[in-house]
Amino acid sequence: MTTRSYLILHGWQNHRPKGHWQHWLADRLTALGHRVGYPQLPDPDAPDLDVWLGELALHLEQMDGSGERVVVAHSASALLWLHAAARGMKQLRHADRVLLVAPPSASFLAGQPVVTAFAPPALDFTLPGPARLVAGDDDPYCPQDAATLFAEPLGIPADILPGAAHLDLDAGYGPWPAVLDWCLTGTTPLTARPAR
Repeated sequence: MTTRSYLILHGWQNHRPKGHWQHWLADRLTALGHRVGYPQLPDPDAPDLDVWLGELALHLEQMDGSGERVVVAHSASALLWLHAAARGMKQLRHADRVLLVAPPSASFLAGQPVVTAFAPPALDFTLPGPARLVAGDDDPYCPQDAATLFAEPLGIPADILPGAAHLDLDAGYGPWPAVLDWCLTGTTPLTARPAR
């Protein structure tokens, strides 16, 4: 088995609850012998974009250089990745591929003063490596089509999942085998979690 390094980044108001798919994913990848970072980012209820950018740079620098390095970023952290790319953050080179999960839209963030700074930057840049987008077709944090807003301008593949909302606990996303498969293969299209 090839050992990889993973960095899993949570979003706004996420305190890494045990039942969330990200926690489940970190546990599964660790059990398979991979190196996994799943940090609690500072002040998730009122995040500061510049502080989170500093944390992202630090955690990327700490990723082991042997084996593939994979980043999985949910919600505000998907936007964090885009801000880092727009600013040319050199540490992004430490990631071999990235999964952007349920990034919120500018229209949603405009009504959320505490996270307005995370509004997507102009997507007039090229991402520094392979990326994929996965989002729900009914995400209240992104009422517009995520493929049109994010995937098309970035030129990346997208998996838009019916009825998946924000791909969080409220939408029933605890164990999510498809995200584990993507992490391990990099090629598997993401599908919805199995029905309970």
